[in-house]
Amino acid sequence: MPVRTVLGDIASAQLGRCYAHEHVIIDPSFTTHLFPDFCIDSVENACTELRDFFAAGGRAMIDCMPCDSGRNPLKLADVSRRTGVHIVAPTGIHLQRYYPPGHWSERLNEQELAQLFIDDIELGIDANDYAGPNVVRTSARAGVIKVAGGRDRLSDFEKKIFRAAALAHVKTGSPIITHTEEGTAGLEQIDILTANGVRPQSIILSHTDRQPDRNYHRSLLRRNVGLEYDSVFRWKEGQGNPTLDLVCELLPEFPDQIMLGMDAARRGYWRSYGGKPGLDALLTRTVPELLKRGVDAALIERIFVSTPASYFTFAQRQ
Repeated sequence: MPVRTVLGDIASAQLGRCYAHEHVIIDPSFTTHLFPDFCIDSVENACTELRDFFAAGGRAMIDCMPCDSGRNPLKLADVSRRTGVHIVAPTGIHLQRYYPPGHWSERLNEQELAQLFIDDIELGIDANDYAGPNVVRTSARAGVIKVAGGRDRLSDFEKKIFRAAALAHVKTGSPIITHTEEGTAGLEQIDILTANGVRPQSIILSHTDRQPDRNYHRSLLRRNVGLEYDSVFRWKEGQGNPTLDLVCELLPEFPDQIMLGMDAARRGYWRSYGGKPGLDALLTRTVPELLKRGVDAALIERIFVSTPASYFTFAQRQ
């Protein structure tokens, strides 16, 4: 089964070193109206960052900005062509706070939402990002479903979105990547997805390192899901680096379930916008630090290559 990129399906072995949770383009939207630093809409800047990433050995990124929150499939495809980096684009729905009151995601039921996700995956992502008034399918198809849960528990709205994602997974085999708010409610997310037919090996929970309790992480990993850590560059002075600590302790025990990303959805994180550390930082800074801490190079390669290739490959349709 393939990995679905914006330029077409590829074999999982072609994915290469992959960041498992990124934001390559976020166009002006209600989201950027609320959070102007989230507006990373320049194709030129994205190409600059991804060329640096490519030069450092990177080959793929999983974009995680879902429907009607600044997603632009045509820009993502352009960046991919110009840099040689494989980009997987999402469908799905983000946290309710990223949409205006009365948004269509509130009105549609789970079957209607699932059909929008399925059409993005099978027919092509809407050029207008479901912001209306017309739907114009592009050749760029979604290769992952992104959904989001709130802190400590899922709201009724979020449960509806998760059930819709599960319906779309059962129909298409698409992997599902989730947002966990401050790393919480991971077990509830797994429970609702698996209860609705999603195979654990198609589930990736993001940001769980922001809740750095080892026992919590082991309880998630024992469910056979993938975990994506992205706070390695966020910890403040005096906090140590709980993300690196988790990787060093858990990777030997669960060598095929842990991935890394940056979730660098702010101009302040991109050198091309005058920020830091830049999108090559995991490969140029984090990998050397892991090696320095004694993590085996072959295990580090699994983080970036074989584990993403496994979890972001489409499953057989049920």
